[in-house]
Amino acid sequence: MPAGLDRIDRALLIALQDNARLTTAELADSVALTTSPCWRRVKLLEESAVITGYQAILSPKALGYGVTAFVSVMMESHSQETARAFEQRLLEIPQIIACHNVSGRYDFLLEILAKDLESFGEFAREVLQTLPAVKEIYSSFSFKSVKPARLIPVLPPAG
Repeated sequence: MPAGLDRIDRALLIALQDNARLTTAELADSVALTTSPCWRRVKLLEESAVITGYQAILSPKALGYGVTAFVSVMMESHSQETARAFEQRLLEIPQIIACHNVSGRYDFLLEILAKDLESFGEFAREVLQTLPAVKEIYSSFSFKSVKPARLIPVLPPAG
């Protein structure tokens, strides 16, 4: 589907990333379509997994999270079984809001929210260091979020 995105599909994606609460009528108006074809296009984008879901963007600060940590994790073992156990355990921990399997010295990069530095320290000792096959962790802390919105670029086709 991505290769088949036309100008209207790209405009729909940009509009929905900006405000997923737009009504079909508002969305249709923003891309110069009537509501029925607009609704069909959005459904097609959902069915083809270009749009994978909708969610509210919450403020960590308003919910009591004063610390955002980026934690690099080195594994003792690189077996599939170990990786699966580690990844499965991560999915059960709500404070870990993102996880990437990365290249380089470390194997995983985690984004973690904590109330404060003291609670992050407890979390690191009691949770992170007890995860399956963790050999080493390295933590960095965010001073401020410069670009908090995670918008995916919707580029025109090459050529």
